[in-house]
Amino acid sequence: MTGVLVLTPNPALDLGYRVDRQRIGVTQRVREVTTRPGGKGNNVARVLHTLGVPVATIQPLGGATGEGIESSLRDLGIPVHAFPIQGHTRRTVTVIDGIDHPTMLGEPGPVVTDMEWDSFSRLLLTRLAARSTLVIAGSLPVDTDPRVVADWVRLAHTQGARTVVDVSGRALIAAAEARAEVLTPNAAEAMEATGTHGIDDAATALLRLGAHTVVISQGSAGLYGYTADRSRSVPAVPGVTGNPTGAGDAVTAGLVRALERGTDILDSLEAASALGAAAVLSPVAGELDPADARGFEGLLRTEVAR
Repeated sequence: MTGVLVLTPNPALDLGYRVDRQRIGVTQRVREVTTRPGGKGNNVARVLHTLGVPVATIQPLGGATGEGIESSLRDLGIPVHAFPIQGHTRRTVTVIDGIDHPTMLGEPGPVVTDMEWDSFSRLLLTRLAARSTLVIAGSLPVDTDPRVVADWVRLAHTQGARTVVDVSGRALIAAAEARAEVLTPNAAEAMEATGTHGIDDAATALLRLGAHTVVISQGSAGLYGYTADRSRSVPAVPGVTGNPTGAGDAVTAGLVRALERGTDILDSLEAASALGAAAVLSPVAGELDPADARGFEGLLRTEVAR
């Protein structure tokens, strides 16, 4: 079994506006406009594709925006298993100036009915054939039962596929209870979902629920990885500035690549952190230069070895 299937529950068409300086209540001239298929799962898929990892996507898509996402991914050479829905896929707008943290405006997305999710899950089962890893990443559409994430994890397991899950809230708990192989929340998501006040306690709670490995990102403080019998951390790459909105997705992609290579997840934290830093240098989420990541990884391994 080879290849990764990435499930994006709530995809978006990402519009990026670059301005000289973000200012509230003031008319501003947009210097550059970018349009990309978005949603966390699509960002992960695009990074995996850049890294040469065989990847396909599956996602509910509706309306002209959904058609645009499907077309854009196919133009990039990424196969798309599109499930048509009645609602219209959302858009997001990110305002970037390279000085302050980007401002993102996200539409709520369509309502996907229970009947549509049931049909989507049947499609997912057929597309999991011969896939080694299922990645589930991103928010759920409004009114979607978070337990559907557990259903997808279990479907993957019936087909012999591993699961990497980057979700939040009750969906994160559901994924842990379904014994997902890897969970990749950020610190705030992990603590909020588990009702704890520290990342060590949050990771312990998720492991006790059934997750095999938990990797928690804490921004400039770095990455923290946990299994039942081991923990490890690596610092973030210092002094990197730019657009951090896709950094976490690049980290997730790095962990997926490690799984595909048969590399221990906790021993791959430097490589994953380096990919996150490389993504910050790109003005668009889901894009990075692998050469930047290799350079950052060397710096991190030197730092950790001291």
